[in-house]
This record gives sequence, structure tokens and C-alpha cells, in this order.
Amino acid sequence: MTYKEMTPVEQKLEEMTLAEKDPARKARLVKALSSRFRLEIFDILHEKQTGHWGGASSACDLVTALYFHRLRVDPKQPRSPDRDRFVLSKGHASMMLYTVLAHRGYFDPELLSTFRSVDSTLQGHPCMNKTPGVDMSTGALGHGLSVATGMALGARLSGRTYQTWVMVGEGCLNEGQSWEAIMTAAKYKPEGLTLMVDYNGVQLDGASKDIMPLDPLADKFKAFGWNVMPRVYDGHDTADIFKSFGDLDGASGWPKAAIYRTNKGSGVSFMEGKSVWHGSPIDPESFAKARPELRAALSAALAAANSEVH
Repeated sequence: MTYKEMTPVEQKLEEMTLAEKDPARKARLVKALSSRFRLEIFDILHEKQTGHWGGASSACDLVTALYFHRLRVDPKQPRSPDRDRFVLSKGHASMMLYTVLAHRGYFDPELLSTFRSVDSTLQGHPCMNKTPGVDMSTGALGHGLSVATGMALGARLSGRTYQTWVMVGEGCLNEGQSWEAIMTAAKYKPEGLTLMVDYNGVQLDGASKDIMPLDPLADKFKAFGWNVMPRVYDGHDTADIFKSFGDLDGASGWPKAAIYRTNKGSGVSFMEGKSVWHGSPIDPESFAKARPELRAALSAALAAANSEVH
């Protein structure tokens, strides 16, 4: 979905979302924006015949909410020492991160069409040395939380007040390094460290409960000494995502964790919850069948936000 194909309303969603102050109205705008991003991600992954649709789509609403409502960042100063940090530990969802970063102003959205091309700055997994806005190179599942813990401790040592957010999936939490980081963070309690779990229930090889069960996940975090939010949030309901941010702000004691229930392949009915769509190329038949669903979801989100986008 190129910029030229967007309606005038769709083209100005970024600007209007950033400018909106009312939380309820902004939540509806973020939903419309993330629906537009999801459609754009789908189009590019189909065109390139490579990449990870399943985990990119499950995390799209969460990361859009972060960058357009929560994080203190300035795309004109991507390396500002006072910026908030975001670590996408599940780096295979890179196309989603790139799309959000591009439309947040870190680089030209036209570059998105170069995804995974030779010499492109947008490789299959994020690289902090190549792509503006990427705070940490990720992809080897499990090390994102270790790095984020170090970033948060770095804020303490340098006397800075930036926040550090890290997103993991079940694959990350299957790795022993994640639990070493969870123990480390519980010991040193770095201020500003927040863990977001994109809990979509599916991995490359099948259902997470069959590969390596994690439940009761919240109880495990609590047992390790983390401040866990009181319930699991809907990772596709932007109003609920905003509610989670409020709960995190109101909770005292670090580090903090919030769990979000999401759908692998979110937005396409026949792809949701199917491990085959973790990273399979999107074939022409599936593309033709799925795209109208994504377009309809965008239209519905725009209609819900209609009074805010005149």
C-alpha cells in the first residue's frame, strides 16, 4: 500500500494521531493507524516474498501505540542520550518495526519497499548500526531482555531518566538467557525497565503450549520478583493498551511487566493462530483472499475514528 494509494484521511493519520490530546480519541486514531500499517506490512511482505507476517501482525497495535502515544523520542535526534529506548527482542518482526519507524519520521517510507534487498538498510533482522531509530540489533531470540536490563541500569549510572521498553514473544521466553535477565533485573531493580509480552500462543513449529508451556506466566514473573500488572490485556484493543500504560504508571516498584493476549497473523481470519504463517511467503492466492479483510478492517477503524479525522 503506497502513500499514493491512500485516501487523504489515511495520509494524515500520523499527524493527527500525534497531535491528539484526548486519550479516548487518540486510541481510536492509533487503531486506524495500526490497521493501515498492518495492510502496508502485508503488501510489502507479499511483494518481497520473504519476512515474518505472523509475529509482525500480532505486535503491530502494541508498537504503534508505543511510538505514537507513549515513547519520548525525537526522530530528528535518533541517538539522543535522553530518548526512551525500545528493544524488539523478537527481531524477526522487523517489518513491523520498520513500518512504524518510517511513518514516525525516522526515515523515508519509500525505503520500506527495499526490505531484505541486498545493501538495503532494512534487513531481515533490525540492525542498530544501519537503521535510524533501531536501539538494538536483535534476532537471536532471548537476548533482548538482557540488553534492555543493561540499558536501564545505564540510565541509573548516568543519572538519566529515560525509560526502557522491551518486547518479547514466547520464543524469547523459551530461552534460558531471558530467565537469567529476569533474575538479574529483579535483583538490581533498574528504574524505568518495562517488559511487554506479545503473547500470541503460536511459534514457528506449532502452538506454544505444545512446544514449551509458559503458563502460569504472570505467576512466574511474580515469583522471580517482578512487578506484574494485575491482568492480561488485549493487545489489539488500543483503549486497553492505553489502560495498561496507565496501570504501569500507577504501579510502584521496578522492574515491571505487562502481558498482552494477541493473535498470530492478526487481521486475516484464515491466518490467525496458524504456525505456518509465522514466516511463510504470502502466496498470490492467499494475498488475494486476505487483502480485502485487511482493507475492511482499516475502513472500520477509520469509521470509528471518523469524528476525529475530518
